[in-house]
Order: sequence, then structure tokens, then C-alpha cells
Amino acid sequence: MSPRPPLTLLIHTAAALVAVGSLLATCWTGLVERPTALAFGLLVAVGELARWTGARVREAAPLGAAAALSYALLGDDAGRPTTHGAVQVVTVVLAAALAGNVPHIARGQRAVTDHLARRVLAVAFAAVCFQPLYDRGLFDTWVGPAYALLLPALLALTALCDAVLAAALAHSRTGWPFGPLLRDELRALLGIGSAVCATGAVTSLAVAVAGLWALPVFSLPLLLTQMSFRRYAAVRTTNRQTIASLARATEIAGYTPAGHARRVAALSRAVGRDLGLTRPELAVLECAALMHDIGQLSLVDPVPAGATAGLPVAEQRRIALLGGAVVRQTGVDRAVAVVVERQADPYREQPVAARIVRAVNAYEEKARDAGPGGPLTALEDLRLATAADYAPEVVESLARVLARDCLTAFPAG
Repeated sequence: MSPRPPLTLLIHTAAALVAVGSLLATCWTGLVERPTALAFGLLVAVGELARWTGARVREAAPLGAAAALSYALLGDDAGRPTTHGAVQVVTVVLAAALAGNVPHIARGQRAVTDHLARRVLAVAFAAVCFQPLYDRGLFDTWVGPAYALLLPALLALTALCDAVLAAALAHSRTGWPFGPLLRDELRALLGIGSAVCATGAVTSLAVAVAGLWALPVFSLPLLLTQMSFRRYAAVRTTNRQTIASLARATEIAGYTPAGHARRVAALSRAVGRDLGLTRPELAVLECAALMHDIGQLSLVDPVPAGATAGLPVAEQRRIALLGGAVVRQTGVDRAVAVVVERQADPYREQPVAARIVRAVNAYEEKARDAGPGGPLTALEDLRLATAADYAPEVVESLARVLARDCLTAFPAG
């Protein structure tokens, strides 16, 4: 088992210390307001059981997150002041999250530790910001809109804290630039993140007035939202599978070597990450890399080994335009067709995605055909051609990715 990166270990250690400290303190003082704790704990556990495991999303368990945050910001319960405090909030949420994640851990789901660490630290942050001040009565004079605006403000700060944690964990595990990762996390807050924050604030306010009966009522809309996001993710997964199937058409027809498109797509995505492309830009890049050779299906005589990098420029452009026309007929995003069409243009005129596809495709072809020292030879060939053919920043990014991931050669299949 490989050791954890230092930043990941630091975040996990901090979460573990907060969790153990809260658990010991709660065991010492005892659990207060048990019906309320049980109700919120049950909702958190249900949310974790329904955790999203199909697609990569920012918030895997939105219902569990909303329930945990609403408990952290719970003041009154049906008009009666609560006294549970921040320590009990962390303990209840931790116990419920662990119970809800048992099936996922048993099935070997990845990233459960990161998920739990983020949950503990985010809830602890929200509870520490609210509960001590509430217990001192500092919010007694906050009535009406003032108190209603306080909760969304605290939830927004908590969401920012969680976004920083998520970006830091991703940066630590992958080595990708922190800035673009954080930008992706912040952009994702406008989607399911905003629904989680809104549900957490409204649920807390509703319980303060109506009591625990408000929990199932105000959790239902978020549950329906989660189901809608799952359907949307399923559609996107189907589209990606369709694109992958189209990309394999050149391999099945014998125009390109087996696995070529998949290898180019994987390495192109890594280079795009290194260059700081956003998540939508990476999606376009990956699709274009998968379909970059599809224009060869229109050729009467196949290119030997499908190696287009060594063809005359005019022939490369003709194949690229043919590929773009095919992509447009598939109904894929127009941006993908543009990248496929322009992969043979002079690099100074190309969009970044086309520059990446062109350089990575050339590297894969050269490394495949150059023997044992192919990867180093191919990279050197690309560096020598940066004056006219390949973007220097892309070639250097490719070199960093290869060095960081120890990718000295591609597998044959």
C-alpha cells in the first residue's frame, strides 16, 4: 500500500483528532436532547446510504450534507432553545456518517476516507462558528431577516472551506495545479452545492419553528434533486460510452492500432490538467482526443499503422477536416468537432485543446515506433519541432506529466 501524500495525511489527521476529541468529550458529558440527535443522525445516515457512487461529482451525499449542516446550525427546536453544542454535533454526524458508509466501505468504494474527513471538518467548522455564539445568547436579538440571512452566510463560508479541502485533497493525490482544481470546486457550488446550502438553512429554520416534523418535509426536494442529477449523470455516461464506441471504429476497421485513441485521450487529459484547463474544457479535450483519428475512416487507402504525424501537412489537414465532419454528424458538442478539425493547423492558430491532441498524438506514434528508447526519443523529437509544429508549453507540460507519473511508455493494448 503506497503512503499517503503529506497534505492528505495532514487533513486526515486533523479530521481524526477532531472526531476523537468530540467523541471523548461527548462520552464524558453524555448525549443531550437525544430525540433531536437521533432524528438528525438518522437523516444523515440515510443520506450517506444513498451516497452517489456512479459518477464523479463534487458532493457524493447531498442529503447527508444538508442534514449535517442543518444540525450544526440548529438553534431552537419548536421554539425551545437547544443546548447540544458543537462537540455533540460532530459526534452525531460522525457516528451517522460511519453507519451510512458501512455498505460503501464493504463494497470497496474508493475515496470514503476523503469524504468522511471533509464531512467532519466542514461540520466542525460550521458548528464552531454558530453553536458557542448561540449558547451565549448573542443571537437572541437577531430576529426576522437578520437571523434568516445569518445561516446562509455561515453555510457559504462552510462551503468555501469544504471546497478548499476538496481541492487540496485532489491536488495532493494527483499533483494537478491547485488553482484550477479550486476553481472547479467553486464553480460546482453553483449546482448541487447551492441546493445543499439552501436545504440546510431552510431545514434549520423550519425545525426551529415546527420541530422535528419539518425534517422529512424539507429533505424531500433535495432527494428529488439528487435523483435528477443521477439521471443527468447517466445520460452523460451513455454519451461518453457512445463516443468511446465511435472512437474504436478506426481500430476495428484496422486503421489505427488497438488502444491508440484511449491512450491519447488519457494522456491528453493529464496534460490538460497540468495546464490548468477547467472541468468542461477537459471533457471537450477528452472527447476530441478519443475521436481525433475518426477522419481516417473516409480514406480509401489506410495510413500505415494509422500514423498521421509524419504525413504532409495538407494530408493531415484533409483527414482532420474529414474527422470534424464526421463528429458533427454524431451530435456531439460542436466544440469537440472544432478541436478535431483544427488539430493539424499551425499551433499558433489552434485552440489549446487542439494543441494538446496534436502533440500527444505525435508523441504516442513516435514512442510506439522508436523501440526501447522510444519515449525519450519521441519527447526530444517534439522539443526539436516546437519552432514550427508543436506548442512549447504543451510539450513541456507533457514532459512534466511523463516524469511525474513515471510513464515511460504506453502499453500495447
